Amino acid sequence: MLPLLLAVIADRPTAGVPAALGAMFAGINDRPGGRRSSVSRVGIPALAGGAGLLIGSALPAVGPPEAASFVLPVLLGLLGLVAGALSSTGPVASACGTQLLVAAVVGAGMPLPESGGERALLFLAGAGWALFLRLVLPSRQRTAGGPYRYDGEREAVASVYVAVAELLRAAGGTRAPARRAALTAALDQAQDALSGPRLRRYARSAAERRLHAQYTAALPLAEAATALAWAGEPLPGRVTEGPLRLARAVRTGSPCGPLPAPVRAGAGLRALDDALLAAAEAFDHRAGQSLRTARRRPGLVPLLRRAFGPAGREYGFRVALCCGISAAVALGLDHEHWYWMPATAVFLVKPDLGPLVSRVLSRAAGTVVGAAVFAGFFALVAGASVAGASGAGVSGAGVSGAGPLVAVAAVAVCGALIPVATRHFAAQTAVVTVLVLSLVLLAGEPQAAWGRVVESLTACAIVLLTGHLPLPGQRGHRVRDAVDTAVAAAHRYLRHVLAHPQDGPGRGALRRDAYRSLAVARAALDLSAAELPPIAGRTAAFEEVAGALERLVDTTTACAVHLHDPNAALPPSHAERIAAQLADLDAAHRASERSGVPA
Repeated sequence: MLPLLLAVIADRPTAGVPAALGAMFAGINDRPGGRRSSVSRVGIPALAGGAGLLIGSALPAVGPPEAASFVLPVLLGLLGLVAGALSSTGPVASACGTQLLVAAVVGAGMPLPESGGERALLFLAGAGWALFLRLVLPSRQRTAGGPYRYDGEREAVASVYVAVAELLRAAGGTRAPARRAALTAALDQAQDALSGPRLRRYARSAAERRLHAQYTAALPLAEAATALAWAGEPLPGRVTEGPLRLARAVRTGSPCGPLPAPVRAGAGLRALDDALLAAAEAFDHRAGQSLRTARRRPGLVPLLRRAFGPAGREYGFRVALCCGISAAVALGLDHEHWYWMPATAVFLVKPDLGPLVSRVLSRAAGTVVGAAVFAGFFALVAGASVAGASGAGVSGAGVSGAGPLVAVAAVAVCGALIPVATRHFAAQTAVVTVLVLSLVLLAGEPQAAWGRVVESLTACAIVLLTGHLPLPGQRGHRVRDAVDTAVAAAHRYLRHVLAHPQDGPGRGALRRDAYRSLAVARAALDLSAAELPPIAGRTAAFEEVAGALERLVDTTTACAVHLHDPNAALPPSHAERIAAQLADLDAAHRASERSGVPA
């Protein structure tokens, strides 16, 4: 609200529009978690959005004006090809690609008096303001006495200990696989939270070093809990008390106190007892150092290789088609707000927002609701303003005076609703629709609430058709790449456990990589399975591969716990299960090849 309000007070409301857009995207990209990690999660896409506005503002000048209906769709399609390919490499890259392309479309189509450079700077100023607030404002609820800037990281680490306790409680029951997946998710979130700027292996702050040490102490606990759950035997309730006390100590910053030790019967319970003892020592040494908390960032060459591999090319081509076709249709129909259609298509084609049909229907419903709310609200405001002006004997005084401030208030309310609305795509669409229509009003363009509905529905139809359009070659590259990455990580983990069973830190890093890759593959499979049969059928054969992979990684963890004792040998039962699960994984691969899906 503040950048927009300042622009209205300065009698330059159009200057506030790019700033408000930057803040809006920052709110959409932000997620619960550490403040430091939000710098990359919000800041890097904001830089991409600023570059998009700069590029988009220059696109209309390319080629003769009479050929704009042909040149602009081609240029936007080429930009969509690159942005879509880069988007396939990760969540931050996905936000960057989307923000780059949407900002380019808006820069090319929204008639603002500011130059391209000014628009980009204003966009970055709005995003920077939102990021500044994210970094400096304290949390709503705080239970710790430490620095507030670590509240998100502290909660993420505490959630790992809670997830360990939940997995131990579920051992021997039907909920154990789901609890193991929840533990993986908690570890992933904590790993991301601790990988923000200046949260590195050799952090200077004592509070940072303590958080790293607490996270590192949770890794052996997670390994032992996974091995105990794999064994399939119920555990006494007291085994959960230790991890829960550690979680409470992380949240409050207080000492963990005495921890109840489990009976040292079996390799899994011995490993749990050893992990609890090591955690108690780590918590006592407040300035302890961590081991490999931050994720290793991929280099530029592997990133580009992945972006322009089969999965990147497939997604980039679909983004290019959706963006180019929707821009050509909108320009061909001579729509006044033609940029709405390709901007809508870019959001809709994102696979990380849910299954294609679901997000298309959610977009359509959200747009209709948002347009209706906007039209009804501003009609009431206009009517009240006219009535007030007539009663005071001043003709037409109310609408021009109250209009900008009412639009600013609508943007403020919508901005506050964004964090809640992001939980469902339809709700997010409704909130963003009201916000964007308010910004259009402030930019000096005529109200076009129902025009936005028509253009959004047209974009929905284009994306629905393009998303199911058969392309040359076979589909399912996104799922295949995720599964292949998980298979490679599982084999590296297994080889290391069998060759170097005493290398705890190396084993822990490979275990994290294996489970994280497995979670990404499972998420890609679940998303594909929720699509219509033309899409879901292409990747259904990978379900068996993922199932065999999960069993193999869990068994590898159980073997690692058993072999950590220098005097222990791999039990024959474990070796037999490893061999059987490797055979199952190989058979699942061959079955996927026979079904026509390359593996």
